[in-house]
Amino acid sequence: MNRIVIADDSATARMFIRRCLEIIGLGEATLVEAENGREALALLKEEDTDLLLTDLNMPVMDGATLLKWVKSSPRLHDLPVLVITSAGNAAKEQELLALGAFGVLNKPVSPVVLRDALQSLIS
Repeated sequence: MNRIVIADDSATARMFIRRCLEIIGLGEATLVEAENGREALALLKEEDTDLLLTDLNMPVMDGATLLKWVKSSPRLHDLPVLVITSAGNAAKEQELLALGAFGVLNKPVSPVVLRDALQSLIS
């Protein structure tokens, strides 16, 4: 993976996800951070991206709206989106998967769980 966008309104959560990516060997990728869905969308528009990791509850534009936009865009439709959230429940997870997320992980996510999710994406 060459470029990964991390969207979360918490700087601590973004730093933790960045560290998890480094631990599992994706630290050599360009890791770009956004504080909300609108910022992430701008980043996705400016350069090709291999993966979007997004929180669900963010100000300005939430993760579900961002996911809908990505999946409705002809250019970004195939971009894998992994939602990492503390607001998850079974119904919300099913909704996000139906919208096109390739996975939903609960915070706090461990490097092992993130690695396993990404390995299922790659295989």
